[in-house]
Amino acid sequence: MEHHTSFFLNLILVLLGARILGETSARFGIPAIIGEMAAGVLLGSSVLGWIDPGPVLKIMAEFGLILLLFEVGLETDIGRLTTSGAKAAIVALGGFITPFVLGAAFAYWALDLSLLVSLFIGGTLTATSIGVTIRVLRDLRQQHSHTANIVLGAAVLDDVLGVVLLAMLFEFSTKGTVSLVNAGQVFIFIAIFLLLAPTAAKLTAVVVRRFNATSLIPGMIPTTIVSLVLVFALLSQLLGAPEIIGGFAAGLALSRRFFLPFGVALHESDSHFVERIEGEMKPIIHLFTPVFFVMVGLNLHLQEVDWSEPQVWGMAAAFIAIAMVSKLAGAMLIRETWRNRWAIGIAMIPRAEVGLIFAELGKQAGVFSQDLYAVMVLTIAVTTVVPPFMLRAFYRRAGATGS
Repeated sequence: MEHHTSFFLNLILVLLGARILGETSARFGIPAIIGEMAAGVLLGSSVLGWIDPGPVLKIMAEFGLILLLFEVGLETDIGRLTTSGAKAAIVALGGFITPFVLGAAFAYWALDLSLLVSLFIGGTLTATSIGVTIRVLRDLRQQHSHTANIVLGAAVLDDVLGVVLLAMLFEFSTKGTVSLVNAGQVFIFIAIFLLLAPTAAKLTAVVVRRFNATSLIPGMIPTTIVSLVLVFALLSQLLGAPEIIGGFAAGLALSRRFFLPFGVALHESDSHFVERIEGEMKPIIHLFTPVFFVMVGLNLHLQEVDWSEPQVWGMAAAFIAIAMVSKLAGAMLIRETWRNRWAIGIAMIPRAEVGLIFAELGKQAGVFSQDLYAVMVLTIAVTTVVPPFMLRAFYRRAGATGS
């Protein structure tokens, strides 16, 4: 009973904290996501220590992120996403390889750390948090812009590459060797899933629409669509991909602009059905997604940083600089206006939960010392919190209206 009480109390604090600080941020012209992450920092071990997130809260946060990516997929123009594919791939590869090489090289040669530690540091710096990136663009009303399509494609690919790298590093830390065959298999499985999943989801939606027309009790759409999203998230996980890829694939398949193979286009009734899905899913999405961003704040264990140690500040400053400049470098490789390149580069900087997964794995595997873990946490915190402010200032100065 006591366990239930503490969970309910934690959930109340998370939901109200996210709402109050998110609303406060928005009223001051600051992206709401900053307030939601601040709520996590405030309520967690970094400040008040009121919440120690248990497994149920973590699962709710993960579900919130999956639903956020489902909503993103639902609103994505598949045609525009496809046309930006080559540029997205260049941004993703440039923003993945550059921080990995620079981070690992700096750690290995400048800090004289071991090869394994250096590789883990490089891996931590490769991350891009697709959740933070998309939410910031949405707060700035830029989610349907040309740059947002490139960022979305790049962030999805970045996530896939990150999972493959994480698997390789984990294998290296436990076995001392890396199997390129295993890594290749994971990548191929993910590619097959991304190719087949949207068609399967669209066919499922056709069945759901017909059942919904004859259903005698309310709630058919949210029940079946949430189940569909979870099935795709589970399939994605089983194939070694992040669960959010499954959520995104399901949303993409149900969007107005996704066509089944062989040129079968949407009918008017299908378009109306998509609107119903959006309308009935939004309350669920808006309930769960803030839980994820509060969890990002809860996981930033800032009390573990030795603030009095100059070496921590020096290393963190170096890694923060590498983390930011290297992500910008990826965007500079594509043929776009300078304004768009800067916007894309800044949007790719946030690390958040993806970087924390690398850092946590490094700590659990005994690769990171307490000081190095603190440096990584500080780097992730700064590269998560600062970019939303940078993007807001950038778009305000550029007077962007969604190019």
